[in-house]
Amino acid sequence: MIEIKHVCKDFGDGKLCVHAVDDVSLNIATGDIFGVIGFSGAGKSTLVRCINLLERPDSGSVVIDGTEMTALRPAELREARKKIGMIFQHFNLMPSRTVAENVAYPLKGSGLSRQEVRDRVRQLLKLVELEEKENAYPSQLSGGQKQRVAIARALANDPKVLLCDEATSALDPQTTRQILKLLKNLNQSLGITVVLITHEMAVVKEICTHVAVMDHGQVVEQGDVYSVFASPRMQITQNFIRTTSNLHKVDELIEEHAKLTDLEPGQLIVRLSYYSHGVSEPVISYLSRTYNVDINIIFANVEILQDSQLGGTVAIISGERENVTKAIEYFIEKNVGVEVLKDARYSA
Repeated sequence: MIEIKHVCKDFGDGKLCVHAVDDVSLNIATGDIFGVIGFSGAGKSTLVRCINLLERPDSGSVVIDGTEMTALRPAELREARKKIGMIFQHFNLMPSRTVAENVAYPLKGSGLSRQEVRDRVRQLLKLVELEEKENAYPSQLSGGQKQRVAIARALANDPKVLLCDEATSALDPQTTRQILKLLKNLNQSLGITVVLITHEMAVVKEICTHVAVMDHGQVVEQGDVYSVFASPRMQITQNFIRTTSNLHKVDELIEEHAKLTDLEPGQLIVRLSYYSHGVSEPVISYLSRTYNVDINIIFANVEILQDSQLGGTVAIISGERENVTKAIEYFIEKNVGVEVLKDARYSA
């Protein structure tokens, strides 16, 4: 649906030049929910604005559904943009117009009769579960309701692509989950391709199927969500994972010689990382019975992503050294990553 080819976008000149988007290429499949994640200033919002040419790339091309957007004349571009909906962090609703009037605004000049516009607006409000707010004004709505109105407005012209620029950043966690659920339902029911710009990894993990990680204007890592977050290659991706996991808290505790990390003879502190597709197995309980070792879990952060475990645990393993070694070998055999953080044999 979307082909981004070697897109570059600079701001400023000379020493003050900022390479906001630096030679980015992406392919986004029809019907996908594609996340673009990065810390502030990574260039992700500029990239999404290049997709519908709100920012015209300095070089490269953007092709949507077979149409090269960068080659269109102004009138052709305006027509093509009707099939690209966009929602923003701060909703961008017109405060002096009712909910219905906000949703109807993109239909001006569409050739539809007043009744047809009215019917279309009611259909869209039903889709986002806001039928009863038709005559309300934005000031009378909650943040989540405002974003639902913005989504309905973005869908007015039956677009093939929906661009979401930090669409949940201004919302509380519960409302964020509701909006993400709505976007996922719209993706499934309408077959619309969704591009989601965010700095929150939890948002990407919630609904995206593929993700690109941006840093300093470049895409540094991309792939299906599970692969990228289970086995991150780049430091920036690893940093994102650390922001949503407590598994690295133990590093600080070991450094501070916290009592929790004091070891008895024969003990190890290990960090176990799960990164294997497939049905989960009770590896810890099996290992404990089979190899006669005790496993005391002190931290855990495990979730299910694309039907597979993602995350891990930090545990203290106790037992005869030979048995502990066999237990670790069993973990590795089951594709569980094992990192020994502290060994009683070498502890001061």
